Amino acid sequence: MAPPLDVCIRGAGIVGRTLALLLARERLRVGLVDGIAAAPEASDVRAYALNSHSMELLRRLRAWPDEVHATPVRSMEVHGDGGGLVRFDAAAEHVPALAWIADVAPLAQRLDEALRYQPGVERLTEPRPAALTVVCEGRASATRAEFGVRFEVASYSQRAVAARLDCERPHGQVARQWFADSAVLALLPLGGAQGNSVALVWSVPDERAAALQALDAAAFEAQLESACGRALGTMTLRSERPAWALQLATADRWCGPGWVLAGDAAHNVHPLAGQGLNLGLADAQALAQMLHEREYWRGVGDEKLLRRYERGRKGGVAAMGWATDGLQQLFAREAPLWERARNWGMMGFERSGPLKHWVARQAMGLQ
Repeated sequence: MAPPLDVCIRGAGIVGRTLALLLARERLRVGLVDGIAAAPEASDVRAYALNSHSMELLRRLRAWPDEVHATPVRSMEVHGDGGGLVRFDAAAEHVPALAWIADVAPLAQRLDEALRYQPGVERLTEPRPAALTVVCEGRASATRAEFGVRFEVASYSQRAVAARLDCERPHGQVARQWFADSAVLALLPLGGAQGNSVALVWSVPDERAAALQALDAAAFEAQLESACGRALGTMTLRSERPAWALQLATADRWCGPGWVLAGDAAHNVHPLAGQGLNLGLADAQALAQMLHEREYWRGVGDEKLLRRYERGRKGGVAAMGWATDGLQQLFAREAPLWERARNWGMMGFERSGPLKHWVARQAMGLQ
């Protein structure tokens, strides 16, 4: 008979694997169930924007990729649709990088390597009974519904089109973003400090996403170069162009007796700030910390204990959701008055000093 589990984690994506490593360090016996979050990573064209908090967490777990697969972002440019421009610079913030752009497959591989050397984690093909079940299955979680949780979703009627491209000019470790035509276009640097490849995330209305996917490579490259003002010269498509629906969503309850949600199973935000995985990793660390600090007489599935985790995380996640939703809604308004107002606001923010510094520190996970 298999030994009993303290914790069963349903979903072996990045958040689930990270949580398994954290809990095993607490000498808990952990089962990690490969689920819908553990999709094939080798062909995944997405890239994760990870802040300092996430980077330090993964480094402590010996799961941080090498610099070729985790490119430091030295500066960021955010362009409005009427001349507004905001720049963030790592040197001005006295940090080595504003963020790191990590490839999905190498990050997942490093986590798997760490798990192979962790005897407290057992890889499972199906769930087993445990004192605590943690649901990390992503936004389409089936287990969440089994616990009677309502997942309240507000659709943006947008899809994010992702791709990989090689560029004529090096990216210079700059992350670039444009708000224009009810769309958000981001080019994220890849391939290390001297690289000239980028990950594209282009959030556009549903019908435009379908049209972009239907274009041949040359036509797609031409539209992209026009949209970003040929910031990196000629661009060459090097991947497929998957797309996924964008939404603002949250679970009405994050926990109950013997179960808890983490990551995208609990909350979704718009990707324009690149904070989705950072929020999920912060969930994992907060939950592990809560279990570490529990009273000696409380079991890991104690509902009052899990409520502390829920209360501690909901506020920060809600604030990020409101911020990203507010920006998306602001730039979705097409009237000239709105265009002038938001670009005037961007120019004011660029000169705001302490406010700009505070926002940068928040995004880096340093507040």
